[in-house]
Amino acid sequence: MTQTNSNSDNKPTNLPPNYDELKKAANRQANWKERLAAVEELGNWKSEPTIDLLTHRMNHDSVYQVQEAAYKQLKNFGENVHMPERKKYDLIKDTSKVLVRIKKSLPAGHTYEDFKEKLQKMRSDIYDTYKGDKGEDFESWLEEQWKAAPFKQPRRR
Repeated sequence: MTQTNSNSDNKPTNLPPNYDELKKAANRQANWKERLAAVEELGNWKSEPTIDLLTHRMNHDSVYQVQEAAYKQLKNFGENVHMPERKKYDLIKDTSKVLVRIKKSLPAGHTYEDFKEKLQKMRSDIYDTYKGDKGEDFESWLEEQWKAAPFKQPRRR
């Protein structure tokens, strides 16, 4: 399973043949499942570039499952790393404001499904990140956010 490539310094590196694709997938913000799969695949290839990429995912991914997978891969490599704490607030900055804007952009009397569909279309990154982070609780969480967000006030004339 180990492949040795040569870089410009003629130092052997242990990189997968599809490293560039895995790097892109590991950094694709709109798809946490792709990031998770890339992290798991990169865990099979111990090298400085893969360790750097896994460390970045562990410290900066917005989905805790991806952070956890990167942490486990780094531990398997024997790296001295510490698991970051789970974020308590917005996983993506200003999510609450975005959800309010989306709700207010819909006509009065819209349904939760309308809201959910518009969020998916307009901000797939938010939708995907929270779906990955909340897991089975995502639907109830999103519906609570929808109910709690202020609705569009009719204009005074």
